[in-house]
Amino acid sequence: MSARRIVVIGAGPAGLAAAASAARAGADVVIVDEGERVGGQFWRHHPAFTDQRLQHQLGRFRALESALAGVRVLSSASVWRVESGAPLRVHALVGPVDGTERQGETLEADAVVLATGAHDRVLPVPGWTLPGVTSAGAVQALAKRDGVALGTRTVVAGAGPFLLPVAQSIAILGGDVAEVVEAASIGTILRGWGARAWELTAAAGKAGELGSYVASLVKTRTPYRFGSAVTRIHGDSVVEAVTVQRIDADWRPVAGTERTVECDAVALGHGFTPRLEAAIQFGCDITPERFVRADEQQLTTVPGVFAAGEITGIGGADAALAEGEIAGLSAAGIRASDPLLRAPVAARRRMRAFAARLATHAIRPGWTAWLDDDTIVCRCEAATKAAIAEYSAASSRGMRLATRAGLGACQGRTCGRSVEDILGAPSGIDRRPVLSSVRIGELAAHRPTHPLIEEES
Repeated sequence: MSARRIVVIGAGPAGLAAAASAARAGADVVIVDEGERVGGQFWRHHPAFTDQRLQHQLGRFRALESALAGVRVLSSASVWRVESGAPLRVHALVGPVDGTERQGETLEADAVVLATGAHDRVLPVPGWTLPGVTSAGAVQALAKRDGVALGTRTVVAGAGPFLLPVAQSIAILGGDVAEVVEAASIGTILRGWGARAWELTAAAGKAGELGSYVASLVKTRTPYRFGSAVTRIHGDSVVEAVTVQRIDADWRPVAGTERTVECDAVALGHGFTPRLEAAIQFGCDITPERFVRADEQQLTTVPGVFAAGEITGIGGADAALAEGEIAGLSAAGIRASDPLLRAPVAARRRMRAFAARLATHAIRPGWTAWLDDDTIVCRCEAATKAAIAEYSAASSRGMRLATRAGLGACQGRTCGRSVEDILGAPSGIDRRPVLSSVRIGELAAHRPTHPLIEEES
C-alpha cells in the first residue's frame, strides 16, 4: 500500500507538528507556507537567531526542524485555490509575492491539514493611520526577525497576555516602553484567571513565561495600566502622543479620565482573528465564534480536511503544537485508540484550560464610542465610521457597494469585525474565500483541473 499523501498548509507550530507527526507515521508530506522560512509568527526569526532572548521554545523548534527530513517544504508559496473531493487539491504559486516569475504548482492529497494561524485584531482609534502606529504582532515580528524596535518610546496597548512579550521584546532591544495599557480591569482579570485556578497547574510552563515578563516590567519600571485604553493618537505627520483613558466594563471611555502620554510609536493588539479563507473555500463549517469546527481528531466537516492551531480556537503555541500533532497523526491514518495519540491529546486537554481564560480579555462592544465620525475604519478603501454607520439599515451588500468597506486588498481581514461592531449586526465581509492575490498572467498560465473547466476550454 502506498503512503498517504498529506499537504500541510502553514508552517507555524501547528503546521510543523502536523508535518513531523504525519511523516513519523509514514505519510508522504508536503508543507506549503507563505513565509521565507518555516516557523510561522511564533518562530519568526533571522537565520542566525540574532538575539535568542527574543525566541521561545527554541529546543522544540529545532526538534521539529530535524523531524522534517524527507518532508518537502515549499516556502514563499502562496496558496490561492483549494478543492475538496478525491483527491483533494491545493494550488499554489511559488516565489516571492512581489516577484514576476512565480511558478504554479498543484498538489494532490489524500488529506490536508489546515494550520493557517491567526493575525492581530486591531481596533481603530482616531489617529491610528499615522506613521509610527502598527499592530503588536508587527512589532514582535520586527524584533524577532530583524532585531529592530519600532520607535524609541512606545505605548503598547490593547488586551490580552500578548502585550507582555511585546513589551519585553522592545525592552530587550533597548527601547523604552512608556506604558502597557490593558483594557480588562484588574478585577476582571482576577475573576477570569483566578476562577478554578487548579486547572492552570497543568499549564505550569506558562507561569515561568509570566514570571519573565513581570520581571522585565519591574526591571524597566514600566507602568501597567488596567481597565484603560488608548482612545486617541496625536501627531501632525508622525506619532507624538496618545490619550489614555479609563474605560468601563463595556469598554466605553469614562469622561474626565483622559491622560496624555508622549511617545513616538504605538503598538496596538486587541487579540487575534483566525485566518479562515482556505477553510471557507474548502467548505468547512465555521462556528458562530468564527473558528473552524473540528472533532476530537481535528477533522473538519469536509472529508480528509483537518484543522489545527489558532483557526480552531485561540490558545497559544502549546495548544497549537498539541493539535497539530493530533491532526498529523489522524491525517496519516492513525486511529484514535493508538497510544501515539495519548500524549498530544493530554497536552491539548491541559492547554484548553489556559485557552478558556483568554475570554477574560474579549473585546466589548462599547469600544466604538471612542471613534470620531471621520475615523477611518477600512484602511484599504478609506471608509470612515460615519460612512459605514449611514448604511446600518441597508443590506450587507448595499453597505459594501456604497462604502467599499471590506472590498480592498485585505478583503475585510482587517476591518470586517470592526465594521460589524459599528453596524451592530453581522456583515460577513471577513468571510470571503479569497486566499491570495493572483496576477492575470499567472491565472492564464494555470492548467485547469476541474472537469467542467476542461470541457469548456
